[in-house]
Amino acid sequence: MPRIVHPMAMTRPLPPRRAFLRGIAATFAFVAGCGRQSGGDSQLTTSAATSHALTEGEPLPMLDTLANASSDVSQFTASLVAEREDVAIVPGASTSMLRYNGRSPGPLIELAEGQHVRIELENRLDDSTTIHWHGLPVPSNQDGNPMDPVAAGTTRIYEFDVPRGTAGTYWYHPHPHDATASQVARGLAAPLIVRADDDPLAGIPEVLMFITGLKLDAQSQVAPDTPIDWTVGRQQEMLLVNGRRLPVHAVAPGATQRWRIFNATAASHLRLALEGHTFTLVGTDGGLLGAPVAGLAEFLLAPAQRAELIVRANGAPHGRYRLRALRFETDFLNLGTYQDQDLLTLATTNALPTPPVELPPVLRPIEDLGPPTAQQSVSLDEVADVCTSNGAKRTFLINNRLFDMNRVDLVTEVGRVELWNVVNNTAMAHPFHIHGTQFQLVSRQVGTDVTPSPYLAWLDTVLVPSQQAVTIKARQTLPGKRMFHCHILEHEDNCMMAILDVRPANGA
Repeated sequence: MPRIVHPMAMTRPLPPRRAFLRGIAATFAFVAGCGRQSGGDSQLTTSAATSHALTEGEPLPMLDTLANASSDVSQFTASLVAEREDVAIVPGASTSMLRYNGRSPGPLIELAEGQHVRIELENRLDDSTTIHWHGLPVPSNQDGNPMDPVAAGTTRIYEFDVPRGTAGTYWYHPHPHDATASQVARGLAAPLIVRADDDPLAGIPEVLMFITGLKLDAQSQVAPDTPIDWTVGRQQEMLLVNGRRLPVHAVAPGATQRWRIFNATAASHLRLALEGHTFTLVGTDGGLLGAPVAGLAEFLLAPAQRAELIVRANGAPHGRYRLRALRFETDFLNLGTYQDQDLLTLATTNALPTPPVELPPVLRPIEDLGPPTAQQSVSLDEVADVCTSNGAKRTFLINNRLFDMNRVDLVTEVGRVELWNVVNNTAMAHPFHIHGTQFQLVSRQVGTDVTPSPYLAWLDTVLVPSQQAVTIKARQTLPGKRMFHCHILEHEDNCMMAILDVRPANGA
């Protein structure tokens, strides 16, 4: 029997407390995390589990950290259980959710460069699942792709080495064929961080903001995808930060923090802006930049992307500033609805102001991948009257082909540097993700106007706006079949995916 669990706030709630008792929102159970996360102002103390998930204005919680069972620091050994549980989200009701180790979001996994990882997944779900280590270059048979399902009621061990030079902000989520969107929507997603011994920003307090979305139906259950969702991506989700609706993050005036922000939503593009503040970008999907990029009024995170942002809080006490996800694009075929949404409130306390922290001018030098020796062409296409069994009004394809698990779409070789030209022929934007590697954005193209990327960065997901093209430089270092797809999860499940066969170099 699934157990009913009550969400737990980590800290004493700040007034005012507002209960959002209808609509589509949720949050999940948390216990105080450890690791290097900063939970905000030390004046706040842990409270009992008295508030339901829809309560707004609770303190921003930290996430649990998955414990390492190995006493050898060169090894990371742990277990994850994927299980259905009934969660008390709405007063007087229980909501069926899918959770890792009784948490949603699941526990933070913190790894070190060079560690050997051995994680056992026990699948207690009614359906097959996988764990995809999103963005992390692991062997293809450990990648958790849909060709390697973990059947219901079984276990499997994921085992790999964390490559040197991959310190960065990642996440893990299921990737079963035709069921990724549904399992993520019901709670299976969590952060993963790879740390380096020589992190130049190690002294700056970190805050993890894992952004998810959820919508409930009239029976307080997770609403299934509609034909509109299958067409343009999941709509009308309430955005949650660390499982909380509109939490408050309390800091001392002038405090400098390193925010790791994860877009773990199915389809929401987060055009982030913090009232009265600017961001300094220091890292993207695959880790730190070569140098800080300061003075950003906003920063766009497409679905599946992550960023590391330095934020220096306003120096005045008792200030309140909204972190917002601003409207990204106009409606698509009058189907999608896009609007500004608040994510959380940054609140300065009455503590003494904190002196500013000077950032180093050099973070982690990034070398260009070098001259390409091959090219790949990818088109993102829009069609009607195919893949419509779920009610989709339009279907999106890669290279005008339906996804086929038994077909290889592109071929490359280990170590070969390639230019990928990705052209979006559709009427909406698509976040494009390649498994097994990090790549570098070379340029963007609108019509005949080509704009070079302003800085080198490691990415595993790049947004390709409607009627535009991007050129990326990529290199796979491990052999095997890899997926590439749109990371709007409904598109991924509904035909917009393909297979790259990475073959040994020189036919070896």
